[in-house]
Amino acid sequence: MFDFMYQTFVLVIFIACVTLVVNTQDIIEPTNVNIFNMEGRIEVFSTRDKNWLPNTRILIDGGEYVAFLRSDGSFVVNGLPSGSFVVEVSNPSFIFEAARVDITSKGKIRARRVNYLQPNVVKTLPYPLEFRERGKANYFQAREQWRITDFLFNPMVLTMILPLLLIMVLPKLLNTADPDTQKEMQSQMNALNAKQNMPDMSEMITNLFSGGKKPTKPKAVTKRK
Repeated sequence: MFDFMYQTFVLVIFIACVTLVVNTQDIIEPTNVNIFNMEGRIEVFSTRDKNWLPNTRILIDGGEYVAFLRSDGSFVVNGLPSGSFVVEVSNPSFIFEAARVDITSKGKIRARRVNYLQPNVVKTLPYPLEFRERGKANYFQAREQWRITDFLFNPMVLTMILPLLLIMVLPKLLNTADPDTQKEMQSQMNALNAKQNMPDMSEMITNLFSGGKKPTKPKAVTKRK
């Protein structure tokens, strides 16, 4: 009985030692992977208040890595492997443009604009990263208000007002015009009237084929009672 308990105790100790060695290897293995840091700074010029600092988060790849800001607006993201990462700034009051950071296996870092439509188009950005607010976040849409311009520029109103204005204003403009302008307008009106008095094309064709003779109308025959 004593030998069985002793063997069981030795077996349990052996299994515990093997498990400890395996777990230690799993912990030590990631240290062989190259780990890099990402640095940057956020600046807000629209306000002097620093209350936005505690509410700001740096999100890497949608929150896989998260960083916080220092008192001067700078940040450092530790423990990043080589690869391409999308860096976003999350703040409830301001809007920031995202950036993409590429880290090579040798530690070279390049920052560029995020372009989901044309990923191959590269527009580099300065590194360490510099984020500046693009504007304040707007969560509500302003209610539309009635304005007099909405009524005046209504198409139905324009179709009624413009003809009245032309009728009222044009005669006054013609009366106050100088004599030369009146003569010119009169000549234009005479030219239009002369064009209206020109013979019809059908009459010209009829005269051409009839030899220039006007067609005679048959005389009405009167019956004697």
